Amino acid sequence: MDTHENKLVAEIEILKEEFAKTTDKLIKDVKRQDKIMARSDRRQQKEYDELMALKIEIEETQREVVFTMGSIGESRSKETGYHVKRVAEYTYLLAKYYGLPEKECDMLKQASPMHDIGKVAIPDAVLNKPGRFNDEERAIMDTHAQLGYDMLQYSKRSLLKMAAIVAYEHHEKYNGKGYPNQTAGEDIHIYGRITALADVFDALGSARVYKSAWDDEKIFKMFKEERGEHFDPKLIDIFFEHLDKFLNIRDTMKDL
Repeated sequence: MDTHENKLVAEIEILKEEFAKTTDKLIKDVKRQDKIMARSDRRQQKEYDELMALKIEIEETQREVVFTMGSIGESRSKETGYHVKRVAEYTYLLAKYYGLPEKECDMLKQASPMHDIGKVAIPDAVLNKPGRFNDEERAIMDTHAQLGYDMLQYSKRSLLKMAAIVAYEHHEKYNGKGYPNQTAGEDIHIYGRITALADVFDALGSARVYKSAWDDEKIFKMFKEERGEHFDPKLIDIFFEHLDKFLNIRDTMKDL
């Protein structure tokens, strides 16, 4: 082997060693980067998990506040907390069988307990009067829908925006003879139409300071007569198609 070949082999050997060193360094760098990324991923995952836990806690707190506010509105009129719980369950069922998305059904279940929040601003003498209202008292009582809407309408939270609609429209009637705006038919928001039926079903079957509880046959007769009058006919049909489920909710959540 001549001198030139020896020199070439030596240079190749040097290149081979340098390549091996470079390769080893790259492997070590990649492994070190993997460890760093793994630590970073774990840290990011932990931060993400903490944020999600906080989000869930905030949502649960919001739901609890909404339900509590609804219960306060009902308690001032001497009604039990089970009224709003039953109404919540009824609205969920009606929304589900009406075809609303699951998320919307769940939100309405959370928002519907706020339907009578405006009652907190009604004087006790009117709110808890044992007997029928005179015209002046009825006018005062009917303001609770507008009052409830005024309390909630400026919220930026989707749940409270929904609750504002429920409070405002759950006393509208399908025939346009309700209040506060005499809105008719499907111009009444579906949240209002659903809560109207759920609220009346529970109210009629419960004793109040001004009336005794109605028996089922009387309630069912009234609902059939008010199909397309007070209530959305499609919702009345849903109610009777799934009557067993509504009665089961009522029977398992009785007033104490």
